[in-house]
Amino acid sequence: MPQKQLKKGRIWLSEGSCIRLRSEYPNHVWSYDFVEDRTHDGRKFRMLNVIDEFTRECLAIRVNRKLKAVDMIDVLPDLFILRGTPGHIRPDNGPEFVAKAVHEWITAVGAKTAYIEPGSPWENSYCESFNSRLRDELLKGEVFYTLRRRR
Repeated sequence: MPQKQLKKGRIWLSEGSCIRLRSEYPNHVWSYDFVEDRTHDGRKFRMLNVIDEFTRECLAIRVNRKLKAVDMIDVLPDLFILRGTPGHIRPDNGPEFVAKAVHEWITAVGAKTAYIEPGSPWENSYCESFNSRLRDELLKGEVFYTLRRRR
């Protein structure tokens, strides 16, 4: 029998990473990320998902053809009014999330930004898990002809 290999110790990442910063109560850590898909005519659309990591509840989904840093600043104030200001916000490392305007706005309202390490999506695991389920349960099972909501 080959000898059992010892497990390697976890590599501790920079301060504020998912390994060190765990959500301890509701509104402690929110995370957000994009999901991209296409409508029936082949045009792209993006969904911005905001998740509370403690309750694992989706707080908001914003859908549009293009979402930029300004759209982030547009979504967050409504959530802050409804839910209160979170302790930390964990964005991905996309250009929309590391934009100076978003970082300054988050800091101005009293929250801290907990960026993940580049190339480490598992550090944003709750949001990635939600995005995967959203894709499996909604996007793969529906055909979207338009982004307009039916009434």
